[in-house]
Amino acid sequence: MTYTVPRYPVHLIDVVRTTDGSRVTIRPTLPQDADLQMLFFRSLSAESRYFRFMTGLSELPQALADRFSFIDYRNHLALLAEVFEGGRETMIGEARYVVDEHDPETCEFAITVADDWQACGIARTLLERLERQAAASDIRRMVADTLLANEAMIGLATRAGYTVKASREDAKLARLEKSLAATGLPQPVRALAACADRINS
Repeated sequence: MTYTVPRYPVHLIDVVRTTDGSRVTIRPTLPQDADLQMLFFRSLSAESRYFRFMTGLSELPQALADRFSFIDYRNHLALLAEVFEGGRETMIGEARYVVDEHDPETCEFAITVADDWQACGIARTLLERLERQAAASDIRRMVADTLLANEAMIGLATRAGYTVKASREDAKLARLEKSLAATGLPQPVRALAACADRINS
């Protein structure tokens, strides 16, 4: 099957090493990743699922999995982290932002990492890439709501320079916020991204 993917940000494809030396591929999400998303969700502990969705989901609804995979790369960017072991592709993390429809200079982000891969630097790496792409897309502020009990997320945000404030809407939540400096993609990368409008599978 051939997918037509306008504005696919090929410059975000990368291979990184975790703190324990494992080789991890980071890339923007594709339409054919819905099944990977479902398997990733099932692999999460109940606590990790609750921290991500702030509700007790036991299964990722198909409609939500589809929405997580069909990305326009302009108002909604999603990155996934994956490893290949024994010829098998396994998703171990995901991060995304969605631009506020009422304020195009603000986006809301979310990050999830598989339990066995936490504390390996994956969340930090994903967040850094979200921030760079957001800044290059003229987004000036990144925000997120997270549970006060989610100490790992609050710690990550604090180290990355986010302010952490109690939510005015929900006493169980913290509001994370960071202003981004204006930047831009190098011209060769802009040209490469503009040409990459078809992804085959």
